[in-house]
Amino acid sequence: MKIFAISDLHLSFMVEKPMDIFGGNWENYTDKIKANWEKMVGDDDLVLIAGDISWAMKMEETKKDLEFIHSLPGKKVIIRGNHEYWWHSISKVRAILPESIFALQNDCIRFGDMLITGTRGWDVPDGNIENNMSADDRKIYEREAIRLRLALEDMKKQRKEGDKVICMMHYPPFTARVEDTLFTALFEEYKVDTVVYGHIHQNPGKYKKITEKSGIKYYLTSADLIGMEPVNII
Repeated sequence: MKIFAISDLHLSFMVEKPMDIFGGNWENYTDKIKANWEKMVGDDDLVLIAGDISWAMKMEETKKDLEFIHSLPGKKVIIRGNHEYWWHSISKVRAILPESIFALQNDCIRFGDMLITGTRGWDVPDGNIENNMSADDRKIYEREAIRLRLALEDMKKQRKEGDKVICMMHYPPFTARVEDTLFTALFEEYKVDTVVYGHIHQNPGKYKKITEKSGIKYYLTSADLIGMEPVNII
């Protein structure tokens, strides 16, 4: 089983949200995603989709977006991004998912000896977080760290000798200068092996596509930054 990652698909088959207004690399992007995915991913492989899956505002508006993902090879694991306005309770989300798609929220799922976990995360500013973050942002940031710990605790209960752990986040888990955060501290505490994240677009070299920090590999997988081509991480 190979494991791939991609994020920020921004699908809009049932809502009017053209992406080519954000640049030429978004022209015919769903065709590019489909062609690259089918070229690289096999039916026995796993693809991690780290948020911003659909522009839908309502759950019923995700139907064709989810069907598109389901039609592609492999199993898929999704987490919530900052544009997932359709995502309400996890039980309702799971109830509408096609059989090849699995959703995470404060928990962990096993595929062979791979444990997949994660949370949405939040913006972390460069420099002194205490001084550069508003009180409201700080509250959400700390709440997301609590959710990440819940997810990692569930992983810990399942973890066996020889298992590898991949954590999915939507927001970058560190600053552009790769400074420590509550998120990176938790990854190190729970001995996570690999982290995938997205959210970043029009990246002027601030975030590297692959970063290694304290022995953990971090992959930036925003679709437009990786040529609409899933990244093979395992």
